[in-house]
Amino acid sequence: MAKQQIKIKIDWGNYSGFIALRKSSQMVEVIESYADSIANRAGEGYETYTKQMPTRAYTGVYAATKEAKEDNLKNNTLLKAVRK
Repeated sequence: MAKQQIKIKIDWGNYSGFIALRKSSQMVEVIESYADSIANRAGEGYETYTKQMPTRAYTGVYAATKEAKEDNLKNNTLLKAVRK
């Protein structure tokens, strides 16, 4: 499967618009869907979180259970889930 590349040209004259895009609800939905798919590929015990900052939103995936933490330490499960 080929990797996709996306190139975006940003008009820095509209920086406030760029900030609004980074923290918009649509962008939050996109990054949450990526995090959810990574957590699903990683397996049981992995969860996601989303934070809203003044200039952007971000999300992450973490091992929530003891078993998932041990699995991630032994097998690099999260790293492998991101690469898929």
